[in-house]
Amino acid sequence: MSFDSLEKTRARNAAKMIRAKLAYEGVEAHLDAGVELIGAWPYAKFKGGVVGCYFPLHSEISPLPLMGALVDAGFDLALPCIKRKAHPLVFRSYSFGDKLRGGAFGTKEPKRDKAIVSPDIVLLPMLAFSRVGMRLGYGGGFYDRTLQELRTKKPIFACGLAYSGQEVAILPTEQYDQALDGVLTEVGFKEFSKR
Repeated sequence: MSFDSLEKTRARNAAKMIRAKLAYEGVEAHLDAGVELIGAWPYAKFKGGVVGCYFPLHSEISPLPLMGALVDAGFDLALPCIKRKAHPLVFRSYSFGDKLRGGAFGTKEPKRDKAIVSPDIVLLPMLAFSRVGMRLGYGGGFYDRTLQELRTKKPIFACGLAYSGQEVAILPTEQYDQALDGVLTEVGFKEFSKR
């Protein structure tokens, strides 16, 4: 289904209000349920691989406890870096305790001396997700370009992180939008059917 950008703008504005309300109301923001599910995730084949994570901004659900569980389970972490507008993200190696530098849009990024890595799993923040696994981001297209590029090189698992209340029936999508493989919320994990 194709929608114009006005519909996406409206959807983003509505989703921002919903997410902020969920965060304000104290919905569990730390994915503790996800930490318990780490051993049961369907991508055990990536064990010991690299997970592209993020540091939360605004009312985004926090992946930090999950990142700790991933390290304990033998995964390496990476954080995204914005190269420039309209380009895919670059992931650089990250370990807890590393000093970070300020990035675009208020993000935190590893310093440039950290190795560039190719993640096997990408954890994505979002404004909303649909029942069929489409994600509504912030409009820059960074994650869509990144997932498209990564998927041409190797199998990856794109896992959205969100409050369960961010799920909607349908989202405005365009041809370049990349689907999620699964989503992890405070109530559990949901895998989407393969396309």
